[in-house]
Amino acid sequence: MADKPSRALVLYAAGHAALLPAAAAAAGGGGGKSHLDAFASLASCGFLSVRTPAVNDEGDKNSATIVELAQLLDVYDALYPAKDAQTGLETARVDPQELVVPKLSERFMGMRAAMVTNCPDVSSFTANLGFHVFRTEDFVAHSGLGGSSKDIGIINRAFGLLGFSEGSVQDASEFDLVFVHVAMENTASKLGKLGMKTDLNRLDKLVAAVMEAAPVKSAIAARVHVSVILSYGSATENKEESCLILNSSTETDSDLKLLHPRQSYTMKAGRTLDDVRNHHPMLLAQWQEGVTRSDLAKGFSFEEFIKRGGNFAMLAERFLHEVAFKLWKAPKYGA
Repeated sequence: MADKPSRALVLYAAGHAALLPAAAAAAGGGGGKSHLDAFASLASCGFLSVRTPAVNDEGDKNSATIVELAQLLDVYDALYPAKDAQTGLETARVDPQELVVPKLSERFMGMRAAMVTNCPDVSSFTANLGFHVFRTEDFVAHSGLGGSSKDIGIINRAFGLLGFSEGSVQDASEFDLVFVHVAMENTASKLGKLGMKTDLNRLDKLVAAVMEAAPVKSAIAARVHVSVILSYGSATENKEESCLILNSSTETDSDLKLLHPRQSYTMKAGRTLDDVRNHHPMLLAQWQEGVTRSDLAKGFSFEEFIKRGGNFAMLAERFLHEVAFKLWKAPKYGA
């Protein structure tokens, strides 16, 4: 634990985890994400388990992102209420823009948080939760950098809002947490694999900018808690891939499955959740100099994390609580 509260930067790359295998295959195992791999080699790596709503929201193109954010920000249970006690039927999803929950500052001891996004749905959803929302273009424009330097501009501005300037740590900061939503821009277009590579390269540049702004053994590196999250999105196909536990059809009827202990990532507040999927979790790497423990992972991928990551999995709804603890805005949860 640090002797001063941290300030946190979160890069949430929605859907980008699905691009990693293609990038690795195209480059013989590592191209297109060299800085992501370098970050993972410094970080503590693991997974965030994701719940899948029973209510069908396929008509909403941004639904997967809202569902994931609702879990990362721990408002999922308010967004998807439990089954109706009278009928036993699933209740409809609450409109994200009409969600009534305490603001972030009320939940986490006055935490001041900013969201950087280009998605209108994410903007309105997180503003309702108490985030100060910045449009990505405005964020870059304010930094004074554009063109090929816009990714550096985003990170430099984020660090400035967190009270880091010119390699030093300011006594005060405008925000405790800056959350950058990195949406895929090209993969749905006709660019195909080229578009996928472009999206992953952009994320890699953002991570490179973070590592440049907070070099190892610097004063900033000791005070900024960085989380890089890559999700698979809805990930409804091929449930045998990227699986946290052996989940093959050959084991379905085996008595051996009864010996598997209940994993903590499938539980919340002492109750077992029946909607947690064991496949396609979010990939999480966290780093802060002198605070997080580096593990044996040398690359940013599901396979590397499952084999060599220092953490296994925790419920995505615990993520913000863990970050808030580093900011001295929440008590420690769990061990």
